[in-house]
Amino acid sequence: MTFFANFCIPFILGATVLFVTITIKYISWLKSLPKSDLKLIVKGILSPQTLVSIWEVVRESLLHARIFRVNRRLGYMHMSLAFGWFLLIVVGWIETVAYLGFRWVPLQGHVFFKYFAALNGLNAHIAIFDFVMDLLLLFVLSGVTLAWYKRRNSAKLGMKRATQHIFFDKIALTALWFVFPVRLIAESITAGIYGGGGFLTGGLGKLLAMTIGSGALEWVYEPIWWLYSLALGIFFMAMPFSRYMHIFTEIPLIFLRNYKLRPQDKEKSYDNFEVEACSRCGICIDPCQLQQQLGIHDVQSVYFLRDRRYNMLQQKIAHNCLMCGRCEQVCPVGINLNTLRLNSRTSMRNIPNEGRYNYLRGKDYSSGEGKVGYFAGCMTLLTPNTLNAMRKIFETAREKVWWADKDGGVCCGRPMKLTGETDSAQGMMDFNKKLFEKHNISTLVTSCPICLRVFREEYNLKGIEVLHHSEYILRLLQQGRLRVKYSTEQTFTYHDPCELGRGSGIYEQPRAVIEAIGQLLEPAHNRKNALCCGSSLANTAIDDKQQLTIASGVAEEMDATGAKTLVTACPLCKKAIARGTKSKVVDLSEIVAGNLK
Repeated sequence: MTFFANFCIPFILGATVLFVTITIKYISWLKSLPKSDLKLIVKGILSPQTLVSIWEVVRESLLHARIFRVNRRLGYMHMSLAFGWFLLIVVGWIETVAYLGFRWVPLQGHVFFKYFAALNGLNAHIAIFDFVMDLLLLFVLSGVTLAWYKRRNSAKLGMKRATQHIFFDKIALTALWFVFPVRLIAESITAGIYGGGGFLTGGLGKLLAMTIGSGALEWVYEPIWWLYSLALGIFFMAMPFSRYMHIFTEIPLIFLRNYKLRPQDKEKSYDNFEVEACSRCGICIDPCQLQQQLGIHDVQSVYFLRDRRYNMLQQKIAHNCLMCGRCEQVCPVGINLNTLRLNSRTSMRNIPNEGRYNYLRGKDYSSGEGKVGYFAGCMTLLTPNTLNAMRKIFETAREKVWWADKDGGVCCGRPMKLTGETDSAQGMMDFNKKLFEKHNISTLVTSCPICLRVFREEYNLKGIEVLHHSEYILRLLQQGRLRVKYSTEQTFTYHDPCELGRGSGIYEQPRAVIEAIGQLLEPAHNRKNALCCGSSLANTAIDDKQQLTIASGVAEEMDATGAKTLVTACPLCKKAIARGTKSKVVDLSEIVAGNLK
């Protein structure tokens, strides 16, 4: 039997380029992984995480469950293209076996089966396959229609702004838009000439035969199959260099992630799997406050990842990000966007720490003694009402406290790390860690979510429990060591700081403390969807006026609740929001200290 025709050449060339390029990428990325990561892969392959990964591939790469949770219409569009095309391949393979048995058939024989079935005189059509293949083709075409419509009117599909594409994206996207409509026409013409086809291709084939005649169908028969092969070939050739590389990168990323591989402070080859797994779906654009409130449209994560992938990332893109985590929260691929931002900044700005902090050796600004240590942090020291409130809370609870930095000290290191100077940040962290261990504390309390994250995630404080003051205060209330007055006349609204909420998963503890004192009125955006205050230390690109614009938007939303007092649990957020409103803005500790019995 014959399974080759000249029109197959573009498809074969495209498939070859795709296979070779992906193989080279995979080998180079895996080969460059550190030995520790390779050990995790070997260990993971033989673990239950492999089965977990297979299910996640089905759930996310084919069914796109995360996108469905964000936007059902977009979820359907992505699912119809991914899962629909996958089913067309699988059912098409089964169809070939049903007609030909378990004989070897080259790839183009499966892809262009309708053409070769007619060429080889296979006229005894199996109706169930004609019906199912037509149904699947219709399913995919519905997704193509939505994708085409989204490019022209993204708002109708729930997106305020669609992604701006580069050259290879446009080539691949245009080819993809042609693939399935042309396949429909090619298989319909085949059915119109040779018979067969299902309700879609068979019906359209008969209609074409009646309207333009069988002679005209025969005249366009070969050219339309050429066009189908050409569309596939162009799409496959452009795919490894376009956004559609995510199709072949997201799958291994899922396995590697479940095998515990992660991006680090400094770039490594694993990052390539995350960077190229971005589909540039654009879901991360709308949550960005730089876009919403400042009209900045070219720095969002989708463009950061694009520029990093093509080695054209500039500092003005890498550093213009609040790193608030709103985009990371909705990313359907689960890419560690903030870590990739951080290690990109590190590669651009890190200066090796050559004893820069040696002058700190032996210095100790701390005071007091106790098993509980309190680290105010730079911003808390700049908001003395918070510090005074915590002092009153400690005294009321009769807690003996070791004050780490009340009279001076060293920054936790995270602000400098966020700029990319990770080595210098490490010098600060090493100093503080030795200080904590020297004073034998068992609990470390901080009022700054920025300090909290770095203490928990990077200090490796063995034997020391790290708490945010919201957690610590709630514990004192539950233990009966603090008692507060409750009044329905007191109304509060609460702002979730980025580093405390999305960064550390602390949402309920501050609310429980507030509700012990008065009524809590939630703003429109809260918990995981909370807005950033705009004064993030991670952004060194926007100016003071732009920061104020963002803060005013947050304050306006909080004021809209009608609450008498605006509460947050971050000294930086408190200062930022206070600039944007005439309402009273306080730290959580202040309302507790002001309502003690």
